[in-house]
Amino acid sequence: MVDVAKLIEGIEKVSLVIIAGFTVYAMGQEMSAIVAAHEVRLTDLLLMFIFAEVLGMVASFYKSQVIPINIPIFIAITAVCRMLILRGKEGNSLDLMLESGAVLVLAVASIAVRARFPEVRRSSGTRSEIPD
Repeated sequence: MVDVAKLIEGIEKVSLVIIAGFTVYAMGQEMSAIVAAHEVRLTDLLLMFIFAEVLGMVASFYKSQVIPINIPIFIAITAVCRMLILRGKEGNSLDLMLESGAVLVLAVASIAVRARFPEVRRSSGTRSEIPD
């Protein structure tokens, strides 16, 4: 009989390798577009940061078999900030307020997670402690 848990773990590991591969491919595409445009914008840098954090999350999983919740929160904060910058001044003020509120909620969530679980692993694999 097939061990379902081991099968699911195997699928998860293969999926993470695929995600890492696609992330590296997307980074290459973005770098190619930057070079072709002869211009680096803040939104390009934020997108590259998102790619780096995704790779860090995959690496963290392979090191500790755990994905720290702060990494996806940081990715979400960066993605919302990138969206705010891309939208610029042309955006609706209500959307701007809601998206800014989303960044605030995500930042508070990150602080709450670190306060609740003081031993949160960072993407570099080092442990960080919340000061008392």
